[in-house]
Amino acid sequence: MNAVFTPSTTIQTQRPPFWSHEVNRGFLLSGLTLLGVVGGFLAKGYGLGWLQDGLWALAFLAGGIPAAHKAILSLVQQRKLDVDLLMVVAALGAASVGQAGDGAILLFLFSLSNTLQSWAMNRTRRAIEALMTLHPEGANVLLPDGSEQWKPLDALSPGDILVVRPGERFAADGLVVDGYTDVDESALTGESVPVDKKPGDPVRSGTLNGHGVVRVRVERPASESTLAKLIKLVENAQASKSRTERFAERFEGPYTIAVLLSAPVVFAVAHLVFGLEAAQAWYRAMTFLVVASPCAVVIATPAAVLSAMAAGARAGALFKSGAALEALAKANIFVFDKTGTLTEGRMKLVQVVVLQGSEAEARALAAGIERYSEHPIAQAIAQSWEGPTPAISQVRAIRGHGVVGALADGTPVWVGNRRLLTSLEVGLEPPVERQLEAMENQGLTTAILGLDRRIVALLGVADTPRPEAAQAIAKLQRQGARVIMLTGDRKAVAQNIAAQVGISEVYAELLPEDKLERIQQLRQEGTVVMVGDGLNDAPALNAADVGVSMAAGADVSLESADLVLMKNDLNRLVGAQQLARATARTVYFNLSFALGIIIVVGAFALAGQVPLPLGVVAHEGGTVFVVLVGLRLLAHRLGN
Repeated sequence: MNAVFTPSTTIQTQRPPFWSHEVNRGFLLSGLTLLGVVGGFLAKGYGLGWLQDGLWALAFLAGGIPAAHKAILSLVQQRKLDVDLLMVVAALGAASVGQAGDGAILLFLFSLSNTLQSWAMNRTRRAIEALMTLHPEGANVLLPDGSEQWKPLDALSPGDILVVRPGERFAADGLVVDGYTDVDESALTGESVPVDKKPGDPVRSGTLNGHGVVRVRVERPASESTLAKLIKLVENAQASKSRTERFAERFEGPYTIAVLLSAPVVFAVAHLVFGLEAAQAWYRAMTFLVVASPCAVVIATPAAVLSAMAAGARAGALFKSGAALEALAKANIFVFDKTGTLTEGRMKLVQVVVLQGSEAEARALAAGIERYSEHPIAQAIAQSWEGPTPAISQVRAIRGHGVVGALADGTPVWVGNRRLLTSLEVGLEPPVERQLEAMENQGLTTAILGLDRRIVALLGVADTPRPEAAQAIAKLQRQGARVIMLTGDRKAVAQNIAAQVGISEVYAELLPEDKLERIQQLRQEGTVVMVGDGLNDAPALNAADVGVSMAAGADVSLESADLVLMKNDLNRLVGAQQLARATARTVYFNLSFALGIIIVVGAFALAGQVPLPLGVVAHEGGTVFVVLVGLRLLAHRLGN
């Protein structure tokens, strides 16, 4: 009855089609069981008792041995009684009172139900496993003499130049160094429109090259690529269950014991109190045993959760666990970082106010130290200068402050915000303060460049909101969500961006620990989603009920997140919550239906109004029904 993956420890190029063997074997055994059932009743009609017994024995063996095997393994390995044991006991109980035909029908329907469940759940598996097959087995590597050599995936190293032709998949994350093409990233992002690539543009492993031949410099080993990390996330997600799933699994063992113990009680009451013959009383007890089995209750949640996770993965929203899916459905507070989350994150250095020396010297000095930082502001400053830079050593990034280092002669050099100046005990003269405020009032994010205790230049960096940010924020607010911005940037800059995207609640000039504290406070008021993509966001992502990261974000934020958006599109977050809420509704319906079947049909079974075959149909039919209802989520489209 379990429908989860076992996480693997290695990245494989393809997954073995274990599901086809399992399903084919199930259909074969179900067919043999059906042959025994039908043949047995035909033999009974012709008075061939010996053939009848032989064919029903075939049905018991084909349908009962697999169930008994699973029941024994569960008992020995997990110390748990499960529903397979109930079915075997009920079938044997029916046979013991001369109703072997009914017992054979029970085993056939149980076998067929399990096989149909395996087939249905494997539709979900295949949707998720599509990610697993995206890795090519290797790539053509350009050698120094201009020739090419094919290398397997695990032999690729950073610095290798790959030659990728039209129709081939990129084997590793890298940068285009030569050529122009368009790339189909739909397998990772869910976006069907190809993305143009030129020299300097990044490409991701597993994406499909379009019309051009390109050369790509490998940036990281295949085992550390975006695709490899996402495969691990998806695999681990299957083993991480929601609270509802964990409750259902804990419920199964004690409930199964209770049902087993109730069968003798039903027999005793029917026989001793209501005066039924022993055979009739025992038959009624076996019918109740079948009807009361919790198959549908146990499978109700994983059928929906796995289907939803598969639908999300296909659309570029990867949930790390069923718990994240469950929490997102209840979320009512959405907290956004500013840089790279609400904004494009492609910042540009647009203004340099030189206080000492020349602008070229200031740009070179700033680029020389900022190239050691991954922060978007630092990257914008570093990429704005293409000339030579001074040698800088002892570089140290101070979270929420800036970067410090030293020139070759030992002179301290630094770039950062006002907090960095305070920690370095460097003062701001009033004219410099006024210039900074003027830049910030224009919506610029500022950084201060200094040598030793002297301010050399003021740097103004501009960013723009994501084109879909205002629309996504408006959708969340219409759904009743409270939307907040947390940022380390200056208040004027934060308010400027917030006004453009429609956020009224803004907290600015926050250190990472301040963001963490604010998230902890907000969790006292509701279920909190934190959306960010930078190194500074990792503590807050960890602290939130649901941490959401963009796949283009820092590796640490990906590790800290509960939901990874493969396409940098905030509308996917809105769609992910709609999917989560649809999943919650489906789980509620499935559990209500499954429990309703047990209560209603169980009551009729106790009253003797349900024969064993009909009880089996109700039980197994209900189980298959909740699986199929869960599978409807596979058709969900983010945004629909």
